[in-house]
Amino acid sequence: MRPRPVRTAGSLLAGAVLTASATIGAVPAHAAAPSATAAAAPKHCVSKADPKQAQRISDAIRSALSGRSGTESVAVLDRKRGISCSVGGTRQYDSASVVKATILAATLRRAIEKGRGLTSNEKSLAHKMITRSDNGAASSLWRSLGRTRMQKFLNMAGMKSTKLGPDGYWGLTQITAGDQIKLLSLLTKGNKVLTDRARNYQLTLMNSVVSSQRWGTPAGRPTGVKWHVKNGWLPRHGKHWRVHSIGAFTGRGEDYMIVVLTRDTPSMGYAVTTIERVASAVHRNLNPGLRSQSFQSTPNPTWETSDGSVPPNV
Repeated sequence: MRPRPVRTAGSLLAGAVLTASATIGAVPAHAAAPSATAAAAPKHCVSKADPKQAQRISDAIRSALSGRSGTESVAVLDRKRGISCSVGGTRQYDSASVVKATILAATLRRAIEKGRGLTSNEKSLAHKMITRSDNGAASSLWRSLGRTRMQKFLNMAGMKSTKLGPDGYWGLTQITAGDQIKLLSLLTKGNKVLTDRARNYQLTLMNSVVSSQRWGTPAGRPTGVKWHVKNGWLPRHGKHWRVHSIGAFTGRGEDYMIVVLTRDTPSMGYAVTTIERVASAVHRNLNPGLRSQSFQSTPNPTWETSDGSVPPNV
């Protein structure tokens, strides 16, 4: 369906996401060792507690992106191990349907401020918007919130690099990997923006998406670790795909988040493969020795078709 026009928790992640100025894929896996005068490969992951593991994950992400077409940004935050990673964390992308997670969080915040739970209509719209990525439901909630309230939520969440879509087109909201990590962090740890009940409600929906939309960051996760995901897939002007996946992973003592944003890939399927290469590398290196789920999703009939977050002529 065509979408119709219509501070802060930032301290939770202060310093957690680094900005990388180089594109990771520019370093081929087979590159020779740098000379003494050559610049060292960028350190995309850091950890005071375990710098060696952070370096292994950084190398694994670099390898996963090596030689891939298009542009990618990656952000990872693991609270348990004290590891954070960023590749192009401040680079902006058309959000496509990923912004629906932000729309729901803002809807929950509005209900909190009004001292109530979600209405039955809001619950119905939220369920359709997250589990099936329904565009009509997203447009209804976007219009009911309005730009002022949406911006207020972004300010409270510390999502300073996120810019709301022009002319009411929520699918053209500009997002960054760093800001998406801030959103996932709000959803996975107690804070003053969202109550525990609100957070758990949204995570439950993100763990209930239809099977055809469970690709992306959950790929390669360890068996028994619970996933929570929201994806977006949008071709602009018939090509130039924007394909994104944000995921939070809990259970078995785990508490980490992965965001992969892509643009200008030759197809949706190609971008999904890129995202899942990165996600699998992160899952594997955070959980060595644990059995992983198969990391590559099987293409389904919905692939290569826009998520409808932006009309094709816009």
